[in-house]
Amino acid sequence: MKNIITYLLILLLGIFYACKSESNEETSSKKIETDNRKKIIFFGDSLTAGMGLTNPDESFVSLIAEKLKSDGIDLKVINAGLSGDTTSGGIARLDWSISKGVDYFVLELGANDGMRGIDTNLIEANLKKIISRVREKNPNVKILLVRMLTFPNLGPSYVKKFDSIYPRLAKEENIPLSPFLLEKVAGIKDLNQKDGIHPTAEGHRLVAETLYPSVKKLVRN
Repeated sequence: MKNIITYLLILLLGIFYACKSESNEETSSKKIETDNRKKIIFFGDSLTAGMGLTNPDESFVSLIAEKLKSDGIDLKVINAGLSGDTTSGGIARLDWSISKGVDYFVLELGANDGMRGIDTNLIEANLKKIISRVREKNPNVKILLVRMLTFPNLGPSYVKKFDSIYPRLAKEENIPLSPFLLEKVAGIKDLNQKDGIHPTAEGHRLVAETLYPSVKKLVRN
């Protein structure tokens, strides 16, 4: 009899905790489902991803999220940066990145294409395709194109063609263009990691300062 009572107590405790766990899961699920904030997606490469930083909160995306919050702008900020990504790679993963909706889209791609000397016509065509597909997902989406520049060692002809992609595309697609992302950090040793390409935490702070006015204007308008 004693063994049966013990067994029944254990069974009842098991049912209780299972129900409690299920209740917590339902509550968590409801919280996720009721997050109706507009989404801003930062879609880019290792610069957006914050490659090499010890703390993800030091990335310019996280810092911009803090700035938005302090300015009373309540958005769901999504960092969709992927180290090593190119414009072609961006197309391949775009649908998944915007599958849950997009209201604001910050496009930072092309630097890796430039480093590899990829044909500038292809880079531009890929960026156009990304913009087009984001608009297909949400015709009312607001897009910010982040200006990138490339290295002078690729030759003056290539550099000129690459650098002209972003202002031309912004004009053709009627979207705002940010200043050069690394305007305040490019070529400054103390603001970059050992590779000389990826900003340090302090570098990311300056990148956030460069990009934030464009982001703020995008979401305010």
